Amino acid sequence: MPPLLLKKLAIVILVLAFIGFLDATYLTAKHYHDAIPPCGLVAGCETVLTSKYNNLFGVPVALFGSLYYLAIFFGAFTYLNNQGKTQILGSVAHASWLGFMMSLYFVSLQLFVIKNICLYCMFSALISTTIFILGQIILRRIKNFEWAV
Repeated sequence: MPPLLLKKLAIVILVLAFIGFLDATYLTAKHYHDAIPPCGLVAGCETVLTSKYNNLFGVPVALFGSLYYLAIFFGAFTYLNNQGKTQILGSVAHASWLGFMMSLYFVSLQLFVIKNICLYCMFSALISTTIFILGQIILRRIKNFEWAV
């Protein structure tokens, strides 16, 4: 895989992780200020964000999301500053499974258990799913590149 393509994918992941970090950190801040963010288009944010599924061991799940996105961001950033270290980008791609699986779990909870939608949560799920898809492309390209060398 040409290094330029890896670099472009890493930049996209970096930007997405930053946006995901902002989204999750916003929800975390609102949680600790006992405030529900405005949801506008879809009613249900308050139900989702105040449900028993919003905390894990007393910690808002959005905080775990912030930490996840921060880790992905720094992984992509580290790769971009260490060109040629495909292991770094490969690790980011492997870590994207965690965000994707958690997104599946939380979207399922919203749709089938809580029966309400949080737009901020769905936006985060879209971001983590996109990072996951890009990660799978990276892993396949790295594997194909290693076989060709």
